Amino acid sequence: MALTDTVPAAVPSAHEGILRRQSLRESAARTYARSLPIVPVRARGLTIEGADGRRYLDCLSGAGTLALGHNHPVVLEAIRTVLDSGAPLHILDLATPVKDAFITELFATLPGKLAEKARIQFCGPAGTDAVEAAFKLVRTATGRDGLMAFSGAYHGMTADALAASGGARHTGVTRLPYPYDYRCPFGTGGERGAELAARWTQSLLDDDKSGVPQPAGMIVEPVQGEGGVIPAPDGWLRRMREITAARQIPLIVDEVQTGVGRTGTFWAVEHSGIVPDVLVLSKAIGGSLPLAVIVYREELDAWQPGAHAGTFRGNQLAMAAGRATLAYVRENGLARRAGELGARMLARLSGLAASYDSIGDVRGRGLMLGLELVDREADADATGARPAAPALAAAVQRACLDRGLIVELGGRHSSVVRLLPPLTITDEQADAILDRLADAIAAAIRTTPGPAGSSPTTMRGTSP
Repeated sequence: MALTDTVPAAVPSAHEGILRRQSLRESAARTYARSLPIVPVRARGLTIEGADGRRYLDCLSGAGTLALGHNHPVVLEAIRTVLDSGAPLHILDLATPVKDAFITELFATLPGKLAEKARIQFCGPAGTDAVEAAFKLVRTATGRDGLMAFSGAYHGMTADALAASGGARHTGVTRLPYPYDYRCPFGTGGERGAELAARWTQSLLDDDKSGVPQPAGMIVEPVQGEGGVIPAPDGWLRRMREITAARQIPLIVDEVQTGVGRTGTFWAVEHSGIVPDVLVLSKAIGGSLPLAVIVYREELDAWQPGAHAGTFRGNQLAMAAGRATLAYVRENGLARRAGELGARMLARLSGLAASYDSIGDVRGRGLMLGLELVDREADADATGARPAAPALAAAVQRACLDRGLIVELGGRHSSVVRLLPPLTITDEQADAILDRLADAIAAAIRTTPGPAGSSPTTMRGTSP
């Protein structure tokens, strides 16, 4: 089938009925279902087939979980092998051949200086559970309580993970500036903005009147995903490593979304060359199934037996699927491929931004890409940034869905259109994604009234 083909339509009332029952039965906290009113019934690779008979290109990929896309053959085979073997599916934290194979493959992919003396803790099934475990670990190891995190961060929805995220209120977590070129908190951007952010962090730690006691740890994302696809400058990450190491502060790196080849290296910390004290992993490491772990320096392993536990930390199917995924990405050079294809896609998106004033910025790393939509009719600030345009971003997302493309929104005011395609996409599929996105942006700008869009024309160099 061509990318634009449809599949045989299901009974329309079934599709509508499922959506109606979902809205009546599920909680008000549901998220993706609100902006993506589809009912997936089959999926393979990049493509989802809905109960309404439509085909969609999935650039959400389970919020970055599906490194190999939907139902990759090596993942399905790994799951079938465990099911057919009669192996137990639930084993708490007991050792099994499946678990041993997963850990061996995972350690083979880690930065060498971490892997050679590392310990691993299996957590609850979600990334937020691993974040909580990381915080508990460093608090136990240091005897300290406070934490340092960054503006714009997202680490999960459990108590401490949420407290370390950008939208937290009234917490004991010290918030630090994260380099953000387009909306630099210091009004400079670039290397100067990153340097000022680093100096601010160092000053807080070294000034005994800053009101910030030495923390138990610092947590950082190499690329802020939910925060708007903002890559941390490599030099700034190295400064964070230097600052924390000199003060015996464990550095926790959250690679829940950036890991397993997503950014162009197997782990995003490899771009900067830093070695964290704790690596938080989930999403893609389970090969589409729930799995979360922390990997950390053995010197931090001060826990007593039972200090951290979880009933569902021994998911054998997830470990099998995860081992198969890790091996496939490693053996087929998919991290390098993500870097190369992502650079080409970013270049094309930059060309699109040059044509529309409503695209304030494009950025990303590897196959983790974002476009920030802005109000082109508003005045820019001193650095050239315009106010966010969340209504336009929402219109672009709807227009993408109309064209069979699934994208997610993130960033400040949900004004960043995010692309997280599988690492297995072909050049043809990448072109199809960008074609549909470009068409959706043009349509949304054309039809969105008021300051969020612009009419009748929005090409750079023209006047409305």
